[in-house]
Amino acid sequence: MFYAIPLESRPTWRNPPWMTVALILVNMLVFWGPQRWEEKAQDRAAAFYVASVLPAVEVPRFVAWLEETGDKHLKDARALQKAGNHRMLLRWMEQEDGFQQRVKSPGFVLPEDPRYADWKSARTQYEARQPAPFTRHWAQSFEKDAEPRPITWLTATFLHGSTGHLIGNMVFLFLFGFSVELALGRGWYLAFYLLGGLGGSLLAGWAYAGMGSYGLGASGAVSALMGMYAVLYRLRRVRFFYQLFFYFNYVTAPALLLLPAWIANELLQHWLSGRGVAYMAHLGGLLTGASLMALAMLLRKKPVEVPVTPKAEDEDDGFDAHVAHAQRLAQGMKFEQALAQWRAAAKLRPQDQSVLSAWFKTASLWPGGEDFHHAARRIFRLHAHDEQTLQFQHASYRTYFEKAKPGARLVPDDMARLCRRFARAQQWGDAQRLFNALHRTAPAHPELGETLGMLVAALHHAGRRDEAAMLGELAPGLGLKR
Repeated sequence: MFYAIPLESRPTWRNPPWMTVALILVNMLVFWGPQRWEEKAQDRAAAFYVASVLPAVEVPRFVAWLEETGDKHLKDARALQKAGNHRMLLRWMEQEDGFQQRVKSPGFVLPEDPRYADWKSARTQYEARQPAPFTRHWAQSFEKDAEPRPITWLTATFLHGSTGHLIGNMVFLFLFGFSVELALGRGWYLAFYLLGGLGGSLLAGWAYAGMGSYGLGASGAVSALMGMYAVLYRLRRVRFFYQLFFYFNYVTAPALLLLPAWIANELLQHWLSGRGVAYMAHLGGLLTGASLMALAMLLRKKPVEVPVTPKAEDEDDGFDAHVAHAQRLAQGMKFEQALAQWRAAAKLRPQDQSVLSAWFKTASLWPGGEDFHHAARRIFRLHAHDEQTLQFQHASYRTYFEKAKPGARLVPDDMARLCRRFARAQQWGDAQRLFNALHRTAPAHPELGETLGMLVAALHHAGRRDEAAMLGELAPGLGLKR
């Protein structure tokens, strides 16, 4: 079992996915409307059936018919008969068209049978209580020699077998549908959704022809949306949640890579699983949806635009207002009030060096205040991938080390990080000072050995072999090989 759910995109209410919502509502109305009414009427008829003489007459004949036809589930039927589970057997009987034809044949119960009159009366009453067929009538038939009814290739995609079946399909319809709808527009989206459902029904009709029972559910159309989604985003890296049997995790990968994974999963499930799920309908939908989206992207004069979720920094979160206010207050020499504005701006952009620098410099006017310590820690935790950031961190460290009152407040993680960075920047004195402080205050720190190794290697590479050798004497005590 393999599931993959996109986590990157989210709906935008500036252009709501109304067609996706409408499709979900139609599916829900069909299930909780005519399908639910039919189910309730069938339950009432079944209650009459199990309380009547019908099970005593028909159940033994049904089991005998299964034996006669060589049904592989005969053992299950006998177990249900022994347990007296007539309601389950009735549901099974109703699905077997061959047995239903025998029930209606003149010789099913002979007139000379002492129970004939009671059976005939009960059978007539039971059939009168049966509702007009709805689900079976509009579902796709897989019966042998069934009359072709192309309309059911589409109507079957709006029917569901249970509440769980409905909810599962509707969740995936929403997760994939809104992105595809925003890309295609409502008209083309609806057309492709219906065509995807038809594609799923056609492959299912070919794969399950003559196998009995019937097919229903939106999963073929929903699988088409999944195929469209994969082709729409192509090589764009999208974050997905996935489940493989009992293992689940998150992964960021090109969306198009999911298409062969989905196809392989449906084929594997089809070969290994029973007939309870129409995996070929899923496969037909995937292939149809992927083909339709590829064709649309190839032929449309206006390129299909990939919906992109606006990033938080693109929204007005008040950052610019905080910066402007801080600058005005600083110009007016209102540094204490400016400090609060710089703090708020840094909270919104924790990697913005210019804001952190302004916050740190303003806070240095009060070297015993919490802002000075907090601003320094933010600077020390910047991602230092370039020389400019390294220099900024080192200059800030020197200022902080000299001014902080009553003294610098460095946690072991920051000491280890800065030591390695200063060694890379060839700031040997500060690097060794930080290592000594780390060794003294946190001798069991998990990064102590790695930090020492990097510092020794950097000193040796820089030709400072005596200092490297002196520090190297600590290696055996840390469990390191020299």
